[in-house]
Amino acid sequence: MRIFLAGAGGAIGRRLTPLLREAGHTVVGTTRRADKAPAIAALGAEPMVVDVFDAEALAAALRAAGAAAVIHQLTDLPFAPGTPRYEEGLERNARLRVEGTRNLVAAARAAGIARLIAQSIAFVYAPGQGARVESDPLDPDPAKAQTVAGVKALEEAVLSMPEGIVLRYGFFYGPGTWSPEAASRRPAVHIDAAAQAALRALASGAPGVYNITEDDDLVSSAKARRDLGFDAGFRLRA
Repeated sequence: MRIFLAGAGGAIGRRLTPLLREAGHTVVGTTRRADKAPAIAALGAEPMVVDVFDAEALAAALRAAGAAAVIHQLTDLPFAPGTPRYEEGLERNARLRVEGTRNLVAAARAAGIARLIAQSIAFVYAPGQGARVESDPLDPDPAKAQTVAGVKALEEAVLSMPEGIVLRYGFFYGPGTWSPEAASRRPAVHIDAAAQAALRALASGAPGVYNITEDDDLVSSAKARRDLGFDAGFRLRA
């Protein structure tokens, strides 16, 4: 299958591309920066330079890719938590979730693609008793309003697709993340397990929302284990 992987140069994209290739898929991997194209090609993908905010160019790129499915792993968080410009990154990422996802969904529809898998987050649930599940409400805290609005816009757009799947990831740790050695915040998920969940979602699981985290008292990923075969202990071979 030909896969259009939006955000192939990101933390998940770099781990997901080898998994897709190993599974026999052809990957068309996007990046906004031409200087990242060689690194994407080195992973075995066909690099495509396109800006998700350019709706017309994105639609043309998706048509040219001839893809059967889209995986949306785009983020825009260049500044780590606790650094002076982190809030700027949150604003940029919210815009990407809203406008970028809208453009990607429209391009997928125009190309006749039904299955779209997208990255969301599992750490914006409203507080409550017991581990949070997918049907629980998101946090109404005004301090998180920008992030929650972006998440809602992304998820609504993706779930409007005939085969839209939302993967609510925990805080990443592992190679290429801000926590390369071990989880520093909960709910957590290793970057390799997160990538494998996207691979699994290509072939299994009904449209809908899935928590992709290591189980703890905050969030439950039971649905993803049952329906997608998600394995929080999965790691790429060295």
